[in-house]
Amino acid sequence: MDMKVNIAGVEWNNPVTVASGTFGSGAEFAEYVDLNRLGAVTTKGVANIPWTGNPTPRVAEVYGGMMNAVGLQNPGIDLFCERDIPFLRQYDTKIIVNVCGKSVEDYCEVVERLAGEDVDLLEINISCPNVKEGGIAFGQQPKAAEEITRAVKKYAKQPIIMKLSPNVTSIAEMAKAVEAGGADAVSLINTLTGMKIDIDRKSFVLANKTGGVSGPAIHPIAVRMVYEAANAVSVPIIGMGGIADASDAIEMILAGASAVSVGTANFFNPAVTMKIVDGIEAYMNKHHFETVKEMTGFVK
Repeated sequence: MDMKVNIAGVEWNNPVTVASGTFGSGAEFAEYVDLNRLGAVTTKGVANIPWTGNPTPRVAEVYGGMMNAVGLQNPGIDLFCERDIPFLRQYDTKIIVNVCGKSVEDYCEVVERLAGEDVDLLEINISCPNVKEGGIAFGQQPKAAEEITRAVKKYAKQPIIMKLSPNVTSIAEMAKAVEAGGADAVSLINTLTGMKIDIDRKSFVLANKTGGVSGPAIHPIAVRMVYEAANAVSVPIIGMGGIADASDAIEMILAGASAVSVGTANFFNPAVTMKIVDGIEAYMNKHHFETVKEMTGFVK
């Protein structure tokens, strides 16, 4: 039995990574998780310059998960290259750098800077607000998503994964748009937009008013969207959204994901990824799957 998966020409030891923003860049989880046992580590989003993020409060608990409006706070590409890449390179795991920006130029600058760095894949977060288009996310219009994919591809030396927003009419249409733009893989879903009101204070819980909802409550939506995307494009899919145990991860793979990404669950069980890797392996043994590829999209 072989746990290895191939994502856009990059071979991972197993199909499990972590969702950007839920794992830092690995250092804070290293005492709970053997990073060598992860197929890949996906870093927190990194921009061309440091971002302070949104005002607090910016995280809230909700039924079946959480809501955040952190606003992609990050130290910028210079510190990231100096500190985080060397740390991750100590481990036998692939490095996926999540890239964010407020304009096409921002993204291209980061991607160009990473061209000479020892990282394996780039995940382009197109749920960022496009400041030049009045704050509409790049990932909410097929044409904009295709254009940013094409622009980034000109500068990228590594394969690019386009991270899709679920806050759209048709996820299949968005997946096709980024594939047309040259995406090497897609990852989905990012958070769903939500709101929480404190009824005693009669005010919004988050300073930003709205935030991204993640956690087990969104899992069935994510499975449906992974299935739709997988049946619309031929590039590999990395499935995420509310994965809390091995069965959730297996569901994503059967729906069409070539790999899975674990997010919110890291907060309430920092060692959850190890259990998921073991659980997928046990399932493959029990159901006589020789490779993860055999399982991918098994349910039609």
